[in-house]
Amino acid sequence: MDNKREIGKKFEDVAKEYLINNGYEIIESNFSTRIGEIDIIAKNDEYLCFIEVKYRKSGSMVKGLYAVNKEKQRTIYNVAKVYMLAKKIKSDTACRFDVISIDGEDITLIKNAFP
Repeated sequence: MDNKREIGKKFEDVAKEYLINNGYEIIESNFSTRIGEIDIIAKNDEYLCFIEVKYRKSGSMVKGLYAVNKEKQRTIYNVAKVYMLAKKIKSDTACRFDVISIDGEDITLIKNAFP
């Protein structure tokens, strides 16, 4: 796999399988707007979850989780607002922002990773 999109797709598929095995219902993948993209949108319990997937090779100095900085969080939040408007989802719907960090063979799911 030589291109980032292929690698990203592979690990998003790994993340989706992990989420399904942990009680999530996948609604949509790669929701894209001109301001950014959300990797996975899913339902978990009563929450609509907007999920960012980060992958790092085994032995990387920094875990994928730390790549979701304030700027990336703001982008995900704004894309989530666009998604909810586009899909006519009520503004009082319980939402959550989760992150899946895939570091080599280790998968970490952080629920409610940022406000």
